[in-house]
Amino acid sequence: MIGLCVAALGMIIVVLLLVLGYVVNQGAGNINVAFLTQTPRPVGEAGGGMANAIVGTLILVGIAIVIGLPIGVGAGVYLAEYGRGRLATVVRFVSDVLTGVPSITIGIFAYGLLVVPLRSFSAIAGGFALGVIMLPVVARTTEEAVRLVPDSLREGALALGIPRWKTIVSVVLPTAIGGIVTGAILAVARVAGETAPLLFTAFGNQFWTSNLRQPIAALSLQIFVYAISPYDDWHRQAWAGALILVGLVLLLSLGARFAVRRRVLGG
Repeated sequence: MIGLCVAALGMIIVVLLLVLGYVVNQGAGNINVAFLTQTPRPVGEAGGGMANAIVGTLILVGIAIVIGLPIGVGAGVYLAEYGRGRLATVVRFVSDVLTGVPSITIGIFAYGLLVVPLRSFSAIAGGFALGVIMLPVVARTTEEAVRLVPDSLREGALALGIPRWKTIVSVVLPTAIGGIVTGAILAVARVAGETAPLLFTAFGNQFWTSNLRQPIAALSLQIFVYAISPYDDWHRQAWAGALILVGLVLLLSLGARFAVRRRVLGG
């Protein structure tokens, strides 16, 4: 059985290396200063870049984190520490179902809730859709991470007369921070590459914009548009954009891992 597990691990690593190697091979040669600093050129004109899409992706992910992370962590802590009744069972079931809901359905939901009333595609709507996608992932991973904290730590804090809410904040959460951050990274990595919900919410933009109530560019949207185009130059830029997107997720993961490791070793 150990041999089968090692073989399965090896297969996963091989697939990952093949995907990453192909993306690097196709996209690395097309990343330059112009690609990172310029906006897209008009249709059929060579050159340009995806600077606005890179910034737009960071904005959308930032909005999603502001919406999804606090609610998801709070829900996970509640389910782990207080959720013992029928309501908690229903919440867990709904969270599991929401995890399997297609992202395009979340996009349609955000379209009806925000785009139609505001009469405009916007970064807020796009970030909201991504935040909803993050919620169940963050909630369930937080719940599992908090459940892994030994009860002896809680009992020790309570025995000293510390209120339960303060025990959760000052003892349980710091102990479970590694698992919570891992879940948050997993959620961010999932939403960073989402395209379908953004088609109904952020919509895309060929220009720079800082107005959250207006359509905004995103790497995944720009890659989609370029990949289905008939222009070879846009195909090359699509591969470069895919490499940038993978690189952003990798840097985020490494930074979070380093922060957690430093906190654990320092504590």
